[in-house]
Amino acid sequence: MDCPSEENLVRMALDKRDDITSLTFDLGARTVTVDHAGDGNDLVHALSPLGLGAQLRESHPLSAETTGSSALVETVISVPKMDCPSEENMIRMALANTVGIQALAFDLAARTLRVVHQGDVDPIAKQLTPLGLGARVVSSTPATGSSLPLPDTAGDAAEARTLRLLLAINGLMFLVEMVWGVIAQSTGLIADSLDMFADAAVYGLALYAVGRAASLKTRAAHMAGWLQLALALGALGEVIRRAFAGSEPESALMMGVGALALIANVACLVLIAKKRDRGAHMKASYIFSANDVIANLGVIVAGALVTWTGSSYPDLIIGTIIAVIVLLGARRILALR
Repeated sequence: MDCPSEENLVRMALDKRDDITSLTFDLGARTVTVDHAGDGNDLVHALSPLGLGAQLRESHPLSAETTGSSALVETVISVPKMDCPSEENMIRMALANTVGIQALAFDLAARTLRVVHQGDVDPIAKQLTPLGLGARVVSSTPATGSSLPLPDTAGDAAEARTLRLLLAINGLMFLVEMVWGVIAQSTGLIADSLDMFADAAVYGLALYAVGRAASLKTRAAHMAGWLQLALALGALGEVIRRAFAGSEPESALMMGVGALALIANVACLVLIAKKRDRGAHMKASYIFSANDVIANLGVIVAGALVTWTGSSYPDLIIGTIIAVIVLLGARRILALR
């Protein structure tokens, strides 16, 4: 057992047993700690058909003090700045190695996270603070039997195909906008290409993370974050250089390539819309692509303003705004531990 899909298999295998109080997974150590009644060998027998090599490592009675501390708690956390897949992934990775967490449920519309866990909520809150998403605990109450929903695994293959297609579209548009942004001398297009790169990194990371341990997810995120940071700083440097040295952005190219990027993001939006009810991640992807459509419209408007005013400032302004957004996203990714 070394990935979330296998953890889910174990959860489903043990779900119907009424003698289990709680499950605590440690993917790094490849162990699961079970608070239960009866013989531990019965649990091993229930897991044997999965072919994961389950063995009973130790079994001992729980003290009254331990039993009390292992009671499940459902905590609702408000996360005001959580509104896209990259931020959901950052939270998942930040909490991946936190002991005692049983389940996470994201509600991006309400910008809240529901955590079913054991023990005090302070370790969870401390893991979220460095992300800079404004996380704060709203409530903590005893968990009910419905607090541990099992994931719906049907349609995972179709969802993976959608993510691969989204990755391909965003990766291609990153290259197209970057090349034409340089040709058109448009910082808006260059910065928008970085937004496409950020999207591609999100989808690529989601696919890479499948079947891999939490530590590898974090390292992959850091690699994407450093590259995103370097590109964003480069874009801001280009804005400053052109503000002093002057530039003549070609508005027709800006609007044309911006329109192409708009079509690409609308296509992504349509693809995700068909699966946005599959779960929080796909719902978040839908919101993320909707935000990208707004950024594309900003580039097109900037191109129109360049034509109307004869000034490069609209291009510099939109380029700065998009680059700063990408820069803040990179900072949050690099805050993951």
